[in-house]
Amino acid sequence: MPEPILRVAVPAPLRALFDYLPPRGVVRRRLLPGVRLRVPFGRSERCGVLIELAAESEIEGRRLKRVLAVIDQAPLLANADIDFLRWASRYYQHPIGEVVSNALPVRLRRGEPALALDRAGWRLTAAGAAQDYRSLRRAPRQAALLRMLQRTPQGALPQDQIYLQQGSCRPVLRALQQKGWLAPCRIAPAEAAVRTDDLQQEGPLLNPEQQAALAAVMQRLDGFDAYLLDGVTGSGKTEVYLSLAQKVIALGRQALVLVPEIGLTPQLMRRFRRRLAAPMSVLHSGLSDAERELGWQQARQGLSRLVLGTRSAVFAPLPDLGLIIVDEEHDLSLKQQDGFRFSARDLAVVRAQRHGCPVLLGSATPSLESIRNAREGRYRHLRLMRRAGGAAPPRLDLLDIRSARLEAGVSPPLMSLVTQRLEAGDQVLLFLNRRGYAPVLTCHDCGWVAQCRRCDARMTLHLASQLLWCHHCGAQCPMHRLCPDCGGERLRPLGQGTERLEEALHSCFPGVGIARIDRDSTRRKGSFERLLNAIRNGEYRLLLGTQMLAKGHHFPDVTLVGILDVDQGLYGADYRSAERMAQLIVQVAGRAGRAEKPGRVVIQTRHPEHPLLHKLLRSGFAAFAEEALRERRESELPPYSFQALLRAEAQRQDAPLEFLQQAVQAAASPAEVELWGPVPAPMERRAGRYRTHLLLQAKSRSVLQSFLAGWVPRLPALKSAQRVRWSIDVDPQEMF
Repeated sequence: MPEPILRVAVPAPLRALFDYLPPRGVVRRRLLPGVRLRVPFGRSERCGVLIELAAESEIEGRRLKRVLAVIDQAPLLANADIDFLRWASRYYQHPIGEVVSNALPVRLRRGEPALALDRAGWRLTAAGAAQDYRSLRRAPRQAALLRMLQRTPQGALPQDQIYLQQGSCRPVLRALQQKGWLAPCRIAPAEAAVRTDDLQQEGPLLNPEQQAALAAVMQRLDGFDAYLLDGVTGSGKTEVYLSLAQKVIALGRQALVLVPEIGLTPQLMRRFRRRLAAPMSVLHSGLSDAERELGWQQARQGLSRLVLGTRSAVFAPLPDLGLIIVDEEHDLSLKQQDGFRFSARDLAVVRAQRHGCPVLLGSATPSLESIRNAREGRYRHLRLMRRAGGAAPPRLDLLDIRSARLEAGVSPPLMSLVTQRLEAGDQVLLFLNRRGYAPVLTCHDCGWVAQCRRCDARMTLHLASQLLWCHHCGAQCPMHRLCPDCGGERLRPLGQGTERLEEALHSCFPGVGIARIDRDSTRRKGSFERLLNAIRNGEYRLLLGTQMLAKGHHFPDVTLVGILDVDQGLYGADYRSAERMAQLIVQVAGRAGRAEKPGRVVIQTRHPEHPLLHKLLRSGFAAFAEEALRERRESELPPYSFQALLRAEAQRQDAPLEFLQQAVQAAASPAEVELWGPVPAPMERRAGRYRTHLLLQAKSRSVLQSFLAGWVPRLPALKSAQRVRWSIDVDPQEMF
């Protein structure tokens, strides 16, 4: 019997599977699609995944190399998973080897042996089980942790589960261990799946709108349907998610929940754990490699009945998939912006369709693409128009700051409102989507401005670390004491960032707890969750931050939200900038007045007559979306057309332009596909490389896909292809 040909996906920037001969001495039944193989590749070895077996190869037999080893005893990916990855590779025009590698946890893609599924945990000792947790009045965190373990039937919990409930608490665990009440242990998957009784809570009664949304999805649990859950901020979308997941898990199926930000996972997982008596996994890049692999393996083996993760979790193998939920479906973070440029939201819809299960897209500010799909019947449109619990929508006001003297970006009227709310014992949130101290450092004597040497961008001053920092390429340098051009001492920061705002607020409100939340203040693992817990406990009354605070967080004591700089989104070069700005305003405004206290939102602007702002504030996001869709339709822009963006970059300025000009010549495009460009990118030089764009647009998705399938494979053969770094972005969300 002739040897089969093994067609292997190898992580390399080459758009093909690679043919190999089986390793000697390996029985054929181990050669199943989905197993990892160690293969020779060029002068090195790589870890690939077997995709299919073939009877013959286009390559002459004596030139075929043999696989070096079969790594796995059983496939890591099922046939349905492989088919889904191959579809994603074709649609996004990305090499199949990199797509498959992207779907595996880091350790597995490196070819390391799969981890055992038992998990590190903590178990009560006999002394700990007998200890009265109420005696630890002076150590409330120790008491809470001891109480949780005592109420667990098996007296033990995995460490990651303890962290999800109690936050990062290693010192607390060590203290209890020193007292002899806890001991580290390994916990088997079956034992880890047992839930504690005190974590299972009854949810609130759903209001009629929530019940109608739940009933609509429940009618089609046995087949594919796509739903857009369009609910105002605070309308209780998460309660619908919880109820649906509970129903699906009770039927013996798995639920996949996607969120755009890592910061949203702890609080959302905590709510799921308190309500659902089922084992769950979390998948995101903030976990250690081992933690992420264990969650992935539990999902693959069907042990985890609910998987919560960020965009890459859309590829998690789930044998019993019964429901996909995408929270904040409009969010840009659901689109991968480098490497394999996929949209987790769009792939979630495709995966649900291929698997035959419902998919629910939720947002208070749905994307225009999803709204159009709902209008044309591709999605079922479910609406939640009232805030849960009877909370009233916040009052929105524009504040003209054209002649105002600002204090770190805050106008006197807004500062007065902040003072009033703080004196009333409420919390206030100030939103400024610009981290650092100041976006510009300049010399008052000669006009020098701190520019990034590698980008067409200015360096941002970070005063706390005494650094100038480029937020585009990450370049850093010490803060200048003297002007590099004239030697002058009068260097001045211009503009406001969250650091400068925090400094000003401390001087204006001494003694008031102020929490700054941005990427700089939350770099350490667990720091973001600790800040959120402290905010909910009332330790901070004045909150300021970037878009990390804009979505998904429930702060019942926030009664005033101030949006300090909305104007940068009014005149953006990207046609999506107005949509993004409107979504951001509504999401930030939604943090105010979420409980019994009424809320107010004040938006500072130097363009108070702008029609977009008036449409949004007077008529709401739905009316804004209606107007925006009309403009897109008249301009023949997405979602009324379909785009792909070919990017090229190189250290020489002329190389990207030359490559894209050759790409245009190689196109021989049909009349149905328009090619716009090539043109320099909006920021032409970034990280020391010059960048050029070529935009493709067609009225039909199928026409564009057909063209790309014939055109993209020819690009590597162009004369200038080796002198540039190029990528194709299908359905681009940013032109930056």
